[in-house]
Amino acid sequence: MSNTYSQMYVQIVFAVKNRENLILEKYRDEIEKYISGIINNKKCKTLAIYINPDHTHVLIGLHPTISVSDLTRDIKASSSKFINEKKIVLGKFNWQDGFGSFTYSKSQIDDVAKYILNQGEHHKKNSFKEEYLAILKKLDINYNEQYLFEWYN
Repeated sequence: MSNTYSQMYVQIVFAVKNRENLILEKYRDEIEKYISGIINNKKCKTLAIYINPDHTHVLIGLHPTISVSDLTRDIKASSSKFINEKKIVLGKFNWQDGFGSFTYSKSQIDDVAKYILNQGEHHKKNSFKEEYLAILKKLDINYNEQYLFEWYN
């Protein structure tokens, strides 16, 4: 009997609806733990996570039985419900439609994890839009500006 062997590392990036700075620092750890629980319950592994006030980066080891789209949908739906039930933000909280997902080799994981965990410092110098466009350019991903996140400056 043969088994399935896989090694898939994916960074997922998604934004708060209307790119509002809704997630306060004092709730970041609680929401990160909740999202990590969702990921782990889906047989995936959280390698790094950082929730900014207006967007999130998560690096995961993806299980071969789940798609990135299904996992991201579940993360966004469950964490939105959690944030709303805990009344972490005033009004109704939602994530913006869409997401970015980027794959990496095992040799890149440490650098990507450090990058994600250093988001607080990184965004003192660069906006989310600058960061996201730089990722797309670095990974040579063709995109249509019309279909990127809603950018509010």
